[in-house]
Amino acid sequence: MAFTCWLSRLRSSYSKTITNLRTSFFQHLQTRGANATAITSPYHFSKQNPFRFTYSNSLLPITLAGSLAIHFQSPPPLCDASLDSPTRGIGGKGSTEFVVKGSHKHLPQELIEELKAICQDNMSMDYDERYFHGKPQHSFHKAVNIPDVVVFPRSEEEVSNIVKSCDKHKVPIVPYGGATSIEGHTLSPHGGVCIDMSAMQNVKALHIEDMDVVVEPGIGWMELNEYLEPHGLFFPLDPGPGATIGGMCATRCSGSLAVRYGTMRDNVISLKVVLPNGDVVKTASRARKSAAGYDLTRLVIGSEGTLGVITEVTLRLQKIPQHSVVAMCNFPTIKDAADVAIATMLSGIQVSRVELMDEVQVRAINIANDKNLPEFPTLMFEFIGTEAYAREQTLIVQKIISEHRGSDFVFAEDPEAKKELWKIRKEALWACFAMEPKYEAVISDVCVPLSHLAELISKSKKELDASPLVCTVVAHAGDGNFHTLILFDPKQEEHLREAERLNHFIVHCALSMEGTCTGEHGVGTGKMKVSYPLFEPAMHFMKFDTYSFGALAILQRIFINRFGT
Repeated sequence: MAFTCWLSRLRSSYSKTITNLRTSFFQHLQTRGANATAITSPYHFSKQNPFRFTYSNSLLPITLAGSLAIHFQSPPPLCDASLDSPTRGIGGKGSTEFVVKGSHKHLPQELIEELKAICQDNMSMDYDERYFHGKPQHSFHKAVNIPDVVVFPRSEEEVSNIVKSCDKHKVPIVPYGGATSIEGHTLSPHGGVCIDMSAMQNVKALHIEDMDVVVEPGIGWMELNEYLEPHGLFFPLDPGPGATIGGMCATRCSGSLAVRYGTMRDNVISLKVVLPNGDVVKTASRARKSAAGYDLTRLVIGSEGTLGVITEVTLRLQKIPQHSVVAMCNFPTIKDAADVAIATMLSGIQVSRVELMDEVQVRAINIANDKNLPEFPTLMFEFIGTEAYAREQTLIVQKIISEHRGSDFVFAEDPEAKKELWKIRKEALWACFAMEPKYEAVISDVCVPLSHLAELISKSKKELDASPLVCTVVAHAGDGNFHTLILFDPKQEEHLREAERLNHFIVHCALSMEGTCTGEHGVGTGKMKVSYPLFEPAMHFMKFDTYSFGALAILQRIFINRFGT
């Protein structure tokens, strides 16, 4: 049941070109697969099976998930449904490993009966279902336990009742969103109850004149934009296909459009949240701004579920741009490309995207797509506005590029040509896996002040090029956020150590430049140790926050307990 939900939700998230890519990568075919599913409305459940959705057939997960891991004190025995994994473990602020330790408490039969009364048939204790929810689909991070039960609430009231029951029995809970996280957010190290939010994906209200929309957390951002398009509106964040609005709030995500529209914290007006005791609170009104009281909305955004379960989100919308231009150019070095990104931002041009790829990433795209792109560091831009304004911006940036040794400048205005150019960046992760199909990836997510971007990328690139592992660089260069994709064989211990070393080198370089270890992916389990220097000075205040929200009982406080303080 849950697998069908997850697969269908991801299927709705990708274009047919991405489906083609996936097929060519892993089946080495040159044509589309013939087993595409039928397309129906993406906003309604099947009457025969409320958890079976039918979407266009595609599958290319990459980025964020909405979840929280919940903590309690319990006896040491582990769940008998533990994952097969090495003896590595994540335990405290000094940990660097990939398997999250945890202890397991027997699930009371009384709680199971209460959950059945709340959810009716919309819950599962099937091992395969629990295993699927207990192992991230796109992250090498694992936990020693999996959920004891998976529930699929259909309303805020059901979520509240589920949380109240778990609080009464002191059983941990893990809300589960799009399952696209790469930092192990959806792990259940202490077993307990997994709350799959996929059944809550309704658009509750659209206010066209106010340019806002009220949605449930399970709807994906791409499905939402399909709904908004006929009204001339769109939601501007694009963290990666498959991500849901609830998870995007939980991780304070962003994406390639953040340079123009900001991150999730800038695009959420208010939230409804179920607190750890089951109470429901609304963090703000629908007013665009308010100076009344604490800014609870932004306190919850980015809390990764440690303060409550999000059940409703009011989002700020934007008008679909009248015209856009997509441009691409090459550079002899990655520092030249980064310098142009910085110079473009300093010029005052309001670009909507500035994306960077190194030559290894371009090589991966060529291999995966039988293309013949110049294998040099590459920048991609998107300019929006009126037709005249977008073209003017394009010419100004072309001049900046020519002053920084740029070459092969091309741009497109035709919709299909723009789609083809932009597809190159969207396919970055899976292009890498085409180079090493059996490998996994450590993906860094550092972000630094824009003035330090060129220095950080140059310094990191030297270390990556000297490594025996295949490493690529992709970046949201307009806001100082860049990713390294470090491919490694999980069966080789030396690969694991080298991947860890490279990741830690990049993170510590970013921290030394007043940056952060994660610009958009969140902490999860993968960024625990490297996050500690950022949080240590404010740890006492964070403890106060979690106590104030009543999170002590069942919420695992990522910023406190995970660091062993």
